[in-house]
Amino acid sequence: MKIVTVIGARPQIIKASALSRAISNTYADKIDEVIVHTGQHYDEKMSDIFFSQLQIPKPNYNLNIGSATHGVQTARMIEGIEQVLQKENPDALVIYGDTNSTLAGAVAASKIQIPVVHIEAGLRSFDKTMPEEINRILADNVSTLLFTPTKAGYDNLMNEGFSSKITAKPDFNRPNVYHCGDIMLDNTLHFSDIAINNDEYRQRFGEDFVLCTVHRNTNTDNAEKLSSIFTSLIEIAKRQRIIMPLHPRTKKMMPQMLSKTLFDEVENNKNIQIIEPVGFLEMCYLESASSLIVTDSGGVQKEAYFLQKPCIILRPQTEWVEIVKNKCAVIADTYENKILAAYEQFSDVAYFQKVLSEARKTPIFGDGKSAEFMCKTILETLG
Repeated sequence: MKIVTVIGARPQIIKASALSRAISNTYADKIDEVIVHTGQHYDEKMSDIFFSQLQIPKPNYNLNIGSATHGVQTARMIEGIEQVLQKENPDALVIYGDTNSTLAGAVAASKIQIPVVHIEAGLRSFDKTMPEEINRILADNVSTLLFTPTKAGYDNLMNEGFSSKITAKPDFNRPNVYHCGDIMLDNTLHFSDIAINNDEYRQRFGEDFVLCTVHRNTNTDNAEKLSSIFTSLIEIAKRQRIIMPLHPRTKKMMPQMLSKTLFDEVENNKNIQIIEPVGFLEMCYLESASSLIVTDSGGVQKEAYFLQKPCIILRPQTEWVEIVKNKCAVIADTYENKILAAYEQFSDVAYFQKVLSEARKTPIFGDGKSAEFMCKTILETLG
């Protein structure tokens, strides 16, 4: 059978590597994958490097959409994806996560009756001011196969009226919902050993630091929020080194949103190491070698848990409610007092090890073989 995979943002490129690997290793004679890159992330450091590092097949199509307003960007993607689907006539379209590329793929395929497979379905922050929340909800509601990484995601779909019944021939009026585990766990297990044993990374980055990532526009484009984050990091840096791979949006907005005094203090702080965006293997190393992760990224929150690292979440809510409930992560939003309180709490190594020991008794994200299950299910139901 033929599937078209739509990717556009860095996390989707990474997630797609697990499915592509499962197809190559086990289903190469049964599944033909056509990859469409929308070009949503078009910076080489944010996109091309992942294809080379993760050995993902080069995209068959690159739409080169680039950045624009939500409406303009999504409309251009829908147009481009529709043209590809009409040419390729696939048996299914695969989408990941919650970006504009996800939404565009879902709309384009469902309008011309091509089954949509949504990987990472059912996640909800319950905040519709987030563009990602809108994308998740709309994509789920036109999908034929919904693969949810967590029990909470599965329960969300059941609460929204989806059926738990699994049928032999689903369609988007009668979709199948599967709680199958997280595809990013597949990748983390596969790549983390490679990364942590890389001498080049060890010499470049060292060990025992705080890893911080900030990229969400709700943080980067708000002077009060961004200032609070960096004020907190300056305090943490008095006690521990911080490494911060800087997203292009954050780099652009820092001079605009931070006061000159605060911006200069960050720039000249020897204990805050700001670096260019990194590839997935380098990110695996940074996560593995860190002692604490501070982030507004949904994916990095999970990876922190996979690698048994405490996590401070720079958002008012999270899709990954399980890691907050089991106390392996704390939602601090951008409040300085909450960020610093969480840092103090997680600085107690004995405390976190006790929390982690309890949390590991109830697996959350599956067994690291979700991509194999997805391929098998796609073949059985849509092939």
